[in-house]
Amino acid sequence: MMVYKHLFIWVEGVDDQRFFERIVKPILNKIYDCVEIIEYAYMKNEKIVNFLNSIKSMHADYIFVTDINSSPCVTTKKRDLKNRIANIDEGKIIVVIKEIESWYLAGLDDMALKKCGFKKCNNTNDITKERFNDICQKKFGSHVDCMIELLKFFSLEVARQRNSSFSYFYQRYIRLFSNAG
Repeated sequence: MMVYKHLFIWVEGVDDQRFFERIVKPILNKIYDCVEIIEYAYMKNEKIVNFLNSIKSMHADYIFVTDINSSPCVTTKKRDLKNRIANIDEGKIIVVIKEIESWYLAGLDDMALKKCGFKKCNNTNDITKERFNDICQKKFGSHVDCMIELLKFFSLEVARQRNSSFSYFYQRYIRLFSNAG
């Protein structure tokens, strides 16, 4: 008997959703019968707790994605999130360093960076939303147009080399879930 496999990916906002919809979901759709992306930034903690309880009762999988922002380290960020959402499994939390914009840039090889108006960078771990948006405004006029364009050139292999948190995410979740199928 085939077991129905369902995955929920929790993301902070629309930029995260765009990234996961375009880059991550197509990969995980090969392993799961259903992959749903949920934005949680404006949800009340109580609603998140209840939703996580429902996911657990369905025996579904989930990943909870959060930016490190100003937290001093991944451990602190996970602990803070656990304090807010008591029933979250810390092992299912992925912390993006620094912000999702760093993952967008991480996947561009040198030629794509140049084409999109970005300087060569071998490491995107320190890219902030503000720095990213400054560059996008000059070249594209809006960060949304910029992000959509960047995703056209995205390479998983390049991203793994240029961003440590993306590399961790890939190893821990994409590879792990791919091998589970």
